[in-house]
Amino acid sequence: MNFMFLSKKKRILSQALFVTCLTAAHTTYAQNKPLYRDESQPIDARVKSLLSELTLPEKANLLGYNSQAVPRLNIPAYNWWNEGLHGVARAGQATVFPQAIGMAATFNPDLLKQVATVISTEARAKYNLAMQQDRHLQYMGLTFWSPNINIFRDPRWGRGQETYGEDPFLTSRMGVAYVSGMQGNDPKHLKVSATAKHFVAHSGPEATRDEFNAIADEKDLRETYLYAFKNLVDNGVESVMTAYNRVNGEPNSTSKKLLNQVLLKEWGFKGHVVTDCGALDDIYLRHKVLPNAVQVAAAAIKAGISLDCSSILQNDVENAVKQKLITEKDVDVALAKILRTEFKLGFFDEKSHSPYYSYGADSINNAAHTALARKVAAQSMVLLKNANNILPLKPNTYSSITVLGTNASSLDVLAGSYHGVNSHMVDFVEGITGAVGLDTRVEYDLGSNYSDTTHFGGIWAAGNSDLTVAVIGLSPVLEGEAGDAFLSPTGGDKPNLSLPAGNISFIKALRKGNPKKPVIAVITGGSDIDISTIEPYVDAIIMAWYPGQQGGNALADVLLGKVSPSGHLPLTFYKSTNDLPDYSSYSMKNRTYRYFNGAVQYPFGFGLSYTTFGYDWKSKPKDRYTATDNISFTVNVSNTGQMDADDVVQAYIKYPNAERMPLKELKGFKRVSVNKGQTSEVSIEIPVKELLKWDLANHKWKLYPGQYQVVIGNDSQTEKLSSSFTIGK
Repeated sequence: MNFMFLSKKKRILSQALFVTCLTAAHTTYAQNKPLYRDESQPIDARVKSLLSELTLPEKANLLGYNSQAVPRLNIPAYNWWNEGLHGVARAGQATVFPQAIGMAATFNPDLLKQVATVISTEARAKYNLAMQQDRHLQYMGLTFWSPNINIFRDPRWGRGQETYGEDPFLTSRMGVAYVSGMQGNDPKHLKVSATAKHFVAHSGPEATRDEFNAIADEKDLRETYLYAFKNLVDNGVESVMTAYNRVNGEPNSTSKKLLNQVLLKEWGFKGHVVTDCGALDDIYLRHKVLPNAVQVAAAAIKAGISLDCSSILQNDVENAVKQKLITEKDVDVALAKILRTEFKLGFFDEKSHSPYYSYGADSINNAAHTALARKVAAQSMVLLKNANNILPLKPNTYSSITVLGTNASSLDVLAGSYHGVNSHMVDFVEGITGAVGLDTRVEYDLGSNYSDTTHFGGIWAAGNSDLTVAVIGLSPVLEGEAGDAFLSPTGGDKPNLSLPAGNISFIKALRKGNPKKPVIAVITGGSDIDISTIEPYVDAIIMAWYPGQQGGNALADVLLGKVSPSGHLPLTFYKSTNDLPDYSSYSMKNRTYRYFNGAVQYPFGFGLSYTTFGYDWKSKPKDRYTATDNISFTVNVSNTGQMDADDVVQAYIKYPNAERMPLKELKGFKRVSVNKGQTSEVSIEIPVKELLKWDLANHKWKLYPGQYQVVIGNDSQTEKLSSSFTIGK
């Protein structure tokens, strides 16, 4: 409307009429806009509104990970499958952090939360960029199927590298930190959705996981296999993924006892449950506990499954309703849970209203994220041997270095499983070369392969150098998930704890050819490895895990003393699998530091430093506690060496003598930085309720009265301080 040629009075009347028309149009739109599109409404009301708009076929199509579009409601397709174990995975450029087992070795939940915050930031940025191109791709969404909080009960399990180790307490604390960083702290919005997997009692064998039946009594389930899941549920994890295997005869994805009764009813889990990929197919094709897919679809809905990482629910839920195995209301209950997640992620809101809308290309693998990857990798590395304090390398002592070994320049061993990629991966050769001066001569040679025990390279070059760094060990193609670890002779698992035969022979030949030159062994891998075969032939050993994109720079930081090693083993390094129960046994008897009483290579929590630490009590625990108390104490940690460094103070509980009590159990830990010659205070608080144990006879938690002991050390065997206390009836 052109107001220029109207009188003042007419202009005022026309303007008023124009505003009235606009207001009426807006009111009409607001009245016609479906409630589920109204961001001001409560989520439950929006979910109910959307459910009322959907037909049964449309509902079924939303129950699969490859969620189908509903064009008439302007709902686009969405792929739920995304991975973020140690960085946004399989989606192009992303920061690659150390593998989960390496991050567990930091014993630093605060640092892991920073990592997860970066992962979720990069996830949001990649999602925003994909949406700008109207791309709805797998691995570009906001629903992440991480973390893996299964207990690494046996070192043969190939996927143990994905976990936070063998201890339920450490696993729970690291898992909670990861979820917090991933999901963010906005009270109304999820930054991304995290998933605790694989529920439950799932840790191999990989080759038979689709038909395997894990037998575990209620005590081991409650105290070991379920512990971390309960903690993550209590701390708001949005999703839980069920495992392939059966537990005591019940497939996890249709389990009445563990899934329906424990997770949903007893714990009151309010998020959504997703199956592992193809797990529902396993139930009738391999477990053979139900006759067909329709029956499986009905059983899954009844048990509490909301999302299927296959196509059974999408294909067979309608038939299950028609056959009256379930009702449409049952389908609504299942679908409502994943719709809640979508609303919390902002899928039905204006994109620009998201608190994460501004994240873009500059949020992906930037300098700050790269620096964090380097810091985490350095904190993860575990010094296992340091004869004559050869490390850190003294400045101007070594004018020539040879870096060699099967894994010295391997991208695979930087990345680990479920990894991302980027153009800034720094392998061990590159890291060392970049860290020393241009006047230092560095040579590289592959040296050997994994299997050949007679043909080697680089030994002559090592003889012409002042120092050799030999990078050997495992890779994700030797240990990992079934199918991915394609060089594993046992379907992804390890048949034993041995280093590759070619590595062992190579190290022996290297020492024979250079009897007086220093050799530093760097071991890559995601599990317990038998170090004894190479230990006599090298001067120092560093466990580097699968250290991520900055692995080479982090190793150089440790070798050259820019950082004192401070990683601690998150699992026991046994001497041999001959010391362990059968791999298929899920009983915790004689497993992990909590129940294994034999000699080991290195205990849980072990890790050397370039300095030394002294511990003294500042305040001891009290003499007596009740069920509602907290056990509080403070330790003075003194750096008695010559280098600023971090230590990890570990607090273990020894229990009264009763059947099936752990030998000891981690119940508190704290990483502390202490400058040389200085002392820092470390305060730890352990709720008495953390000491409850499962009473098999009465099927409930019980606090056993008697004398307990707090033991302080920097691994599970070294007892630097101890104090006894009593818990009464």
